[in-house]
This record gives sequence, C-alpha cells and structure tokens, in this order.
Amino acid sequence: MLFKLIAAHTPDKIALKDSAQEITYGMLVTEIQARAERLKDVGTLGIALDNCVDWLLWDLAALKSNVVCVPIPPFFTASQIQHTVQTAGITHLVRPEGIQSTGMSISDNIPIGTAKITFTSGTTGTPKGVCLSQLAMENVASGIKNVLGDKFVGTHLCTLPLAVLLENVAGVYAGLMAGCSIVLPSLTEFGALYENLHDRLMETQATSAILVPEILRSLMAQVAMKGPIPTLKFIAVGGSKISPQLISQARQMGLNVFEGYGLSECASVVSLNSPDNDKQGSVGKLLPHAQVIVRDGEILVKAPGFLGYIGEPAEPVFATGDLGVLDTDGFLSITGRKKNVLITSYGRNISPEWPEALLLSQPEILQAVVHGDGAAALSALIVPTSKSSNIKAAIAKVNNQLPDYAHIETIDIVLPFTVENGLLTGTGRPRRDAILQTLSNNQEDPMTFFHRLVQETEDARNGLYTVPQLAAAMQGKISLETYLGYLAEAYHHVSHTIPFLMSMGARLPKNRKFLQAVISSYISEEVGHEEWILNDIEAAGGDRAKIINSKPNLETQVMIAYNYDYINRQNPIGFLGMVFMLESTSTQIAAKGANAVRASLNLPEGAFSYLQSHGELDIEHMKFFESTVNQITDPIDQEAIIEVAKSTFLLFADVLRAIPYDAENQHAA
Repeated sequence: MLFKLIAAHTPDKIALKDSAQEITYGMLVTEIQARAERLKDVGTLGIALDNCVDWLLWDLAALKSNVVCVPIPPFFTASQIQHTVQTAGITHLVRPEGIQSTGMSISDNIPIGTAKITFTSGTTGTPKGVCLSQLAMENVASGIKNVLGDKFVGTHLCTLPLAVLLENVAGVYAGLMAGCSIVLPSLTEFGALYENLHDRLMETQATSAILVPEILRSLMAQVAMKGPIPTLKFIAVGGSKISPQLISQARQMGLNVFEGYGLSECASVVSLNSPDNDKQGSVGKLLPHAQVIVRDGEILVKAPGFLGYIGEPAEPVFATGDLGVLDTDGFLSITGRKKNVLITSYGRNISPEWPEALLLSQPEILQAVVHGDGAAALSALIVPTSKSSNIKAAIAKVNNQLPDYAHIETIDIVLPFTVENGLLTGTGRPRRDAILQTLSNNQEDPMTFFHRLVQETEDARNGLYTVPQLAAAMQGKISLETYLGYLAEAYHHVSHTIPFLMSMGARLPKNRKFLQAVISSYISEEVGHEEWILNDIEAAGGDRAKIINSKPNLETQVMIAYNYDYINRQNPIGFLGMVFMLESTSTQIAAKGANAVRASLNLPEGAFSYLQSHGELDIEHMKFFESTVNQITDPIDQEAIIEVAKSTFLLFADVLRAIPYDAENQHAA
C-alpha cells in the first residue's frame, strides 16, 4: 500500500529534503529500488544515523526488500546499543561512514512476518524489541491519512528522532502516503532544549509536526516571544499525558494542537483528535483499524498488529497497562497507568498523571512527578521553568482544581529529568522508579553537597562581610561616591555573567549535559541585569555613558579573568562556585543594604532596582541552586565548585575594598 501510493504522486514533487539533498517522488521510487538491491545479502539491518534523507532511504529499502529493519535511537547508551545489536541479531549496521557488517548472525527469535523491530526502553533500562509487521505500520499510516484528509497535505517537519515510531510511522509514512514533502533537519539544529524549533518551522514553512508535551511547552514559550507560525496547520502531540488546559493555552496562541494516543506495540497511534473530530480531555477517536475494549478500567487492544517481543510471542489482545474510558461517542480518554496508581494512607486511589497534568499546565513548571504511595498526602518533584518561578503560587492554583484528598502538600525542587541522566524515556515519559530512587538516595545523605559547600566556604564568606565598605553600607554609612563606585564595578562584572554561562555550557563534558537546562535558565534570568545597574546609576545622579566607557578596577578585572580561566582551562562546572558567591551574598545583604543606603542618602527607589530585585529574587534562586548542586555527585566537580566559591569570596572582597571610601567622612545612618 505504501509503495503504491508513493508511486502514484506527482513525480517532480519534493518527497524528502535535508540540508544535503532533495529527493522527488519520482526519484524516491528509483532510490528505494536501488538500495533494496544492495540489501540482497543483508539479514537484519540496523540504522544508526541522525535524522536525514539517507535514514529514510535505507528504512524504505529494507521494507521494500523484506529485510528486518532495526532503528537505533540516538539517545541509547553504548550498552543499550550493544544489547540491541545482539538481541536482534543485526547483521549489518548503517552508520555515517556507510553500511558495515557486524559479524552477527540473524536471530532465531524474531517472529515470521516481522518488518521492523523498535526497541523501547519504557520505564526500564534494558530495551525490549517490539516486532511489527509491515501491515501493522501501514494500517496506522493509512488511518492517519484518512482521518486528516487531503487538506493537511503540505510540508511535514520531522522534529522527533526517526527511530521513534511516532515520527517514523505517524509522521513520515502517513506523510508519504498523503503526498507531503518531508523535511528532515539534523536533530542538532533544534538545539538541546528545542530552543530553535520556532526558527526551523518558520524557515521550512512547515504545515505539520509531531511533538511530545515538553517540546510543545518549549514551542509555546518561543511563540510568545517571536510570534505566531502562520503556515503550521496541524500539530499532533503525544508520547505522554498532557493537560486540556495546556492544549487550550496553545490554541489561544494560534497553535493548532491535537492530542493522540498510541504505543509501540500498536505501531504507534491508536487514536487521534482531529479538526473534524475533537474532544478536549480525550486522546481522540480510534483510527479506523483499531479495536479497543476497556476491562476493569484497563485499555485492551485487539489484534494490534504486534507480533510479540523478541523471543516472546504476542497475545491476541494486548493489555496496555493504561487506565481509561471509551465513551459512547467513540472518544478514548486516558486516566493513568495501572502500575503507577498511588494509594494514600486514607485509602484513596490516585493516578499521579492526573495532578501531574495540572502541574504541567502551569507556565512556571517544566516537569513534575507526583508521589506519595502509602503517605497521608501527595508530594511532587518539580523542575521549574526558570529559577525565579513562583512555584508556591503554581501549586496553589493546581490544588484549587483538585479535591482535598489529592492536594499536593510538599514539594522538592530538582534538576531536569533527561534521557541523558536516565530519568526520562526517549518519548518524554518520566522513569518514575529511577526518579524516586534518586530522591531517596539524596534524603539518606545526612550532609548534602550544598550544606557542605556552605560549611566549607564559611570563613571566606565571613571575611567578605568584614570589608569596611560593605559593613558601612549595611548601616547606611557610605557616601554617594562609594555607592556609585560599587554600581560601576557591579556593571563591569555583571556584563560578563551571560558570557561566563555560555562559556560554561560550551565546555560541559558529554556526561554533564544535564546541566544545559540549568545554564539556559540562568541565562534567561540574567538578560538585561547590567541595564538595571545603568538605570540605577542614572537615577542616583551618575553618568551612564561614562560608566559604559570606563575601565573596571584591576581587582574587578582579576575576578573576571579568574573565572574565564577556570572555565576554559580547568573545570567549567566550577563556575557554579561564583554563582553561589553572588547569590548567597545577595540573599544576606542586598535588600537590607539597599534600604539602609537609600534612607541615608535620600535617593529615589529607582536608584536601587538591582539590589532590591536580587535581594527578593535570590532567596528563590538559592533553592534552585541548592537542588542543582545536590545532584552533582562527582567529587572532582564538587571540589571545583568549592574552590571557585572560596576564591571568588576573596576576590569579591578585594573588588569592594578597591571602591573609594573615606571612613571619617561618611553620612550617618
């Protein structure tokens, strides 16, 4: 069916496109056949490529020549890749260098009729091979094509890895059946946090895309800053639970978002909302081929096209493990996962996906996992959108939408859940067991790293607080000249904060990439802070232009140079020690010092925006910082943070001592 429809499209229309090549529908037929010829002696083909035209040409050629294809997800670890190659009996592997023999033999455990084996790690660390027939995948692709109709034929932008069935089958196969042009950027073009997605959608004039909820949230933030995407007619979102409120918010921003539901064992999509059949809160109507029943609250799929896992034959009815409801109008709704249900000490059964969906509808919250099995009340692990997010207010809004027994009573701020740190699956689902184990490990540690950092920097921090200029400022006993001198040096070192963070991010080792989200959050918070300082200088009667063109004191230059040197030549993670110095200082002295100096010098409130804002913001910032460093477990990284913190307390003390100050002729408080 797939190849017949491909051959029927206009030959000169673009079928596949990446940065290196374009393939028309006419060329595609020829290319598939040519590569199929090259696969005559191949037993099982693995594909380990970034998203590109070649990935799909090999994939389609394998399908055409009845060679079992095994996509290798780019987020798999080396041990998971090795497990995949051995378990599936991959005889040949396509890498950027070309197609290579692995020396493996074909596995005897693969069911007859298998066209593709998709390895999904789900909520465990060992990938399981899901065996699918060509008919199963074509049924899904054809069903999506028929549900959406010809009016959505256009340019489909692949945003997810092609090794994920949601993109491979629901995006590409359905798109090729309909006659779409499939655009395949390298995944690196989207950025680590998909911060470039808006740009790619605009450049390609994409009319459709498939996203997981976390990427949708990122796109919404980009649309808020950069404006709507006029060409984008249809966005399918799936992979994990999403709240109806978030979909409503996205639609209000002009994003045509429609939720669907599926599983690897069902060749991806089972049900889908569409412009013609849409019910918010549901995951849509069943695709034409899908047969679903709900028994004891669990969703069961009849004859899903699933041939079994490698070495494990399939049952005629697949138990999804998802809890849900199929209403009289044919719309399917998901209420949670059977194995995730929490039973509180009051005997209440709660699916954590329910409050989690509400949490994720709050713009202040990036990720959330709810727990509390056996406890009197629920708790949540929260990843804030930014370090200044008002999480307490967000929790209050969520609790207002929940019955008392499902209220979230306690929270922990944590680092992002990512594929790299093993806390997220490739389709965006949290690995609950791993996440809760991490929390348990942290709670068992009587001395967290943050507390150790506070303890070991105490002498250096106290030394800073004894600097005459700072001690006098806390009592309001400094002159206007001293205050302006402080602001001038603050302007010079604050101007380097974002370059510091960018340098840190660029030099992070591969196994520390989980800190990219932290760095991104800090950068977004620090934009424009030097402008606050210039505004304060102007409000206090200083010369804005003069400060911009001035040269920082030598002591300030040394502190700046020290941090660049440490980031570039020693350990970029050490820069978190500088962050600790600045933010811990702010929480202790910023607002108090600002109030004392303002009263003494009789200056307007507008002359203290930098100090006042940091005094207020950095209390929340320190909570974010504490959760960040407590998840840094490498002793070398920890020592680097402590070293930089101690050094910058000393260097910042020198910066303050160098500011003009006459102790005998200062204003009285």
